[in-house]
Amino acid sequence: MTNLFKILFFSTTILGTIVSISSISWFTAWMGLEINLISFIPLMKTNNKFTTEASMKYFMVQAMASVFLLFSIIIFTNSKEFSFFISETPSIFISSALFLKLGAAPFHFWFPETCSGLSWNINLILLTWQKIAPMMLIFISTKMPLFFCLIALASSLIGGIQGLNQTCLRKIMAYSSINHMGWMISAILNSFNNWLVYFLIYSAINFNIIMVFKKLNSFFIPHLSKMTSYSKPMKMFFSLNFLSLGGLPPFLGFLPKWITIFNLTSNKFFCLMILLIIFSLISLYFYLRITFSSLTLQSTESLNSFMTKMKFWDFFINSVSLLGLLLCSMIPFD
Repeated sequence: MTNLFKILFFSTTILGTIVSISSISWFTAWMGLEINLISFIPLMKTNNKFTTEASMKYFMVQAMASVFLLFSIIIFTNSKEFSFFISETPSIFISSALFLKLGAAPFHFWFPETCSGLSWNINLILLTWQKIAPMMLIFISTKMPLFFCLIALASSLIGGIQGLNQTCLRKIMAYSSINHMGWMISAILNSFNNWLVYFLIYSAINFNIIMVFKKLNSFFIPHLSKMTSYSKPMKMFFSLNFLSLGGLPPFLGFLPKWITIFNLTSNKFFCLMILLIIFSLISLYFYLRITFSSLTLQSTESLNSFMTKMKFWDFFINSVSLLGLLLCSMIPFD
């Protein structure tokens, strides 16, 4: 019965996102966001008091953002026919409501605290799937490039700085998401395809990292000491996925940042590009802190058992995530 309940609400969560991204009016898009919200809340339900608190925070913030979005739609669009064609002033109000739903800085006050009270499975959905509908609606409302540049810079800076002194892994992933949100907003300023590539690669890397955290049942950095009895390949893939998330060149995580930098340069967003690169180095510091601690843990496992303790799909997904840049470099682009 529990599985049926989860399948039902997960299906309606997906349905709400599909309704939002395929709607032809702002009112229908708002309805899709509400369906997504009311279906996602039951998925958070556990007997843990921290999860209950996190779900209440999430509901209150999302409800506030939905009310702000609905009033912006009613005030700034034709009351007889809701249209996607909006001017610059409504774009700021509607985009602000969507940024609040996403948790982008400076509207990020709820995001890390909510993530810290949820399980890893729900965190994965919150960090990936729940961003699709708001980001696609933001793409439609990009009428003020300067406003979007300021949000992107604030997200990248705050996500980097506030993640430095964290020991909670769920908060680290939340601040990492805020930092990457700055890059996604910059990518969506240039083209939708650029954002789509960034989002898919970010989601794949997040999936690999969170699955390791879930297997280890780790929620704080000291819990990573459990890796001493874990297999060497999983330790290696875990560390390299963090480097890929930081955007280091040999790995697939460098590709979306590379494309974004190229597009920002082509469109003459030079200051935005330079500041995003500098702020990303801050977040790379706490990625390396986690990576070094896991790599330097000793293990008594023999190197001969490199593949015996690792499932095929774990190895395949991690290999694609890490070596995908080599495959992409072989594809001819116009």
